[in-house]
Amino acid sequence: MIRYANIVVYSYQYLLDPKVANIISKEMQKECVVVFDEAHNIDNVCIEALSVSIRQQTLDGATRNLNRIAQEIDRFKATDAGRLRAEYNRLVEGLAQRGNLPITDTWLANPVLSDDILKEAVPGNIRKAEHFLSVLRRLVQYLKGRLQVEHVETEVPVAFVASINGQAGIDQKMLKFCYDRLHSLMLTLEMTDTDEFLHIQTICNFATLVGTYTRGFSIIIEPFDERMPHIPDPVLQLCCHDASLAIKPVFDRFQSVIITSGTLSPIDLYPRLLNFNPVISRSFMMSLTRDCICPMVLTRGSDQLPVSTKFDMRSDPGVVRNYGRLLLEMVAAVPDGIVCFFVSYSYMDGIVNSWNDMGILQDIMQHKLVFIETQDVVETTLALDNYRRACDCGRGAVFFSVARGKVAEGIDFDRHYGRLVIMFGVPFQYTLSRILIARLEYLRDTFQIKEGDFLTFDALRQAAQCVGV
Repeated sequence: MIRYANIVVYSYQYLLDPKVANIISKEMQKECVVVFDEAHNIDNVCIEALSVSIRQQTLDGATRNLNRIAQEIDRFKATDAGRLRAEYNRLVEGLAQRGNLPITDTWLANPVLSDDILKEAVPGNIRKAEHFLSVLRRLVQYLKGRLQVEHVETEVPVAFVASINGQAGIDQKMLKFCYDRLHSLMLTLEMTDTDEFLHIQTICNFATLVGTYTRGFSIIIEPFDERMPHIPDPVLQLCCHDASLAIKPVFDRFQSVIITSGTLSPIDLYPRLLNFNPVISRSFMMSLTRDCICPMVLTRGSDQLPVSTKFDMRSDPGVVRNYGRLLLEMVAAVPDGIVCFFVSYSYMDGIVNSWNDMGILQDIMQHKLVFIETQDVVETTLALDNYRRACDCGRGAVFFSVARGKVAEGIDFDRHYGRLVIMFGVPFQYTLSRILIARLEYLRDTFQIKEGDFLTFDALRQAAQCVGV
């Protein structure tokens, strides 16, 4: 958080994430002007905020959390039973949301619940702490059974909730209140080490979402990642497909909301994705003090063979060699820093290993040092620092990054840190992903956005973000 006089600056993800939105909204009035800057990926942030993934580790951790909570309940029964009775009375009166806080102060804190639900009383069969824990144990056991699959299963929320009710005896209304009921219980038990209870919070967040929304979501259960079918890793995913669900409370609460970015293009698709009607929409031409951008698209290598990162061509030795020669020629001619973006971590790892076997990587390092982004934040931060040092001292460097990674989103390679940007391929999403396929179907049926249009739009905004570093 950064504060300037009467202006408070947050990362805009905090205002869209229901788990932390209440902390942010307390300081903001209806007259506040909310600005979502660098919002080219705002629809992805919205669906990520309302999507939940559950693995076996999550369920095992949730079981441990429930055992710990049960011990705390027994301790309070023996030492301070009055607190549990007071909580029960408060739940009877329908004041459980966010502890003792009035509903009007907390309605933005949990946007997964609609206004009419927030005015309801907590169901009687989960008001007592021990009854609520029993419901959660049955839910965890049910989810463990659903993870034992051999083939991919896809369900809509209505069918999934009916299955939970039939097999675990948990109805839709109980599911809706799981998140807030857990929060109220943890406040009552004075449990401050909330980080230890992330697993059961994930389960309750999942339950509230699946019990609240009948449209805009799907449940996909996969026994393994089809890109690595030899590694069993079952996962149950509640996938949000409608970005407007997360941002709607913000539009309803504040009278002025501004969405802006240097790569917000095409601008007319965002109102359709977020389901709102903009009062003002403006697009400005980029102005530069000098001609410093010279884009070029390479379709053939120096031996005139076609080059591409298509899945059936990306492993071809000729393609890999031509890409390596291209980079080698560039590092020999361009001073200072060069940034290279790949379409995925796996592709970057594969092509760098191939360049190393071919001797191309050693030739590149004769001209510049090479640094690589990894999925470890500490390693990447250290690599970035050393990359800048190499550029500052005149040695020059090459930084290998991923088009959808953290570096592409948040690092500015200006001046001598980015004399040249090379993109190895167009950063399309993995088109065989079942989550993506389900979202494309929803966008087509609900907002009449064609699959090809969205994929092209998404790839172009990611490419623009990389080129604009």
